[in-house]
Amino acid sequence: MRFSVSRTDQDGINLVELIDSTQQTRVAVAPAHGAMLHAFSLHNGNGAHNVIDNYSSIRQLQNELDTSFKNCKLSPFAARIKEGKYLYEGEVIEFLNKDNDGAAIHGLLYNKAFTIVNEWAGDHEAGVLLKYNYKEEDDGYPFSYRCEVRYTLLPQSVLQITTTIINLDELALPLADGWHPYFKLEGNMSEWLLYFNADNQLELDTALVPTGRLLHYPGFREEAPIGNTVLDNCFLLNHGDGGSACTLRHPADGLQLSIFPDASYPYLLIYTPPHRRSIAIESLSAPPNAFNNKIGLLLLPPGDTRTFTVYYQLTCE
Repeated sequence: MRFSVSRTDQDGINLVELIDSTQQTRVAVAPAHGAMLHAFSLHNGNGAHNVIDNYSSIRQLQNELDTSFKNCKLSPFAARIKEGKYLYEGEVIEFLNKDNDGAAIHGLLYNKAFTIVNEWAGDHEAGVLLKYNYKEEDDGYPFSYRCEVRYTLLPQSVLQITTTIINLDELALPLADGWHPYFKLEGNMSEWLLYFNADNQLELDTALVPTGRLLHYPGFREEAPIGNTVLDNCFLLNHGDGGSACTLRHPADGLQLSIFPDASYPYLLIYTPPHRRSIAIESLSAPPNAFNNKIGLLLLPPGDTRTFTVYYQLTCE
């Protein structure tokens, strides 16, 4: 059988591994830590290359997760909510946990333990389905819903990640969805080649929330070295053009990550952290502060379901 699923432990982090023995591709997921993507690797002549900037141990994860939020599910909102407050049916609702600047950031599930619902493997794919039932656990989100995350490893080193949100409440859910993966290649970030299919970025104020204006941004419309570029920007993708929405490539060894979000993720937030060892490329259904500015905000009716999907592919020249 070409594909398989296994369980393993890396320095205290319990993982589910999806393996394609033909392509020598491996995906590792940490269900107990926000349905975290821990590894996505491709084996070439120089060995296995994991493009996920992960935590090396459970101790590092526990010490850094609340500040780095690396590789986790962002739900029921993504990025920032200014001052950690928003209006819902005329009532001001405020989140309990906030960042140093007073904003609520990166949702409520990034550190939650997801349950393994199912896992499967065969000649054409391997996968795992995870779920978390949220039940009014934070004053800032007094609703109930289920978040299901399905990881599927497909041929040609393609990883499909599908998130399904089911409204279990009697009220409509304000909702934005996203991911917070940090990617890394070999060598220095300045040498990596970046491309993304966007002509415009959302203007952000000093609190890193959109002003409502779009600004032209041609910087990586064609593939170019990252160099000394500093990014903490949210871009509006050109959906429907075909091809990848974003690529990250190492010019020396030819390893390339291609990102294909479907129409449910029209925004791409890219962040270059100060350490510059990796780059966050985040697929989002709505930009920062969506609960207040309403840009891309979904109101999911009771009993309804919404699905969000992104594909990642690794190739090597």
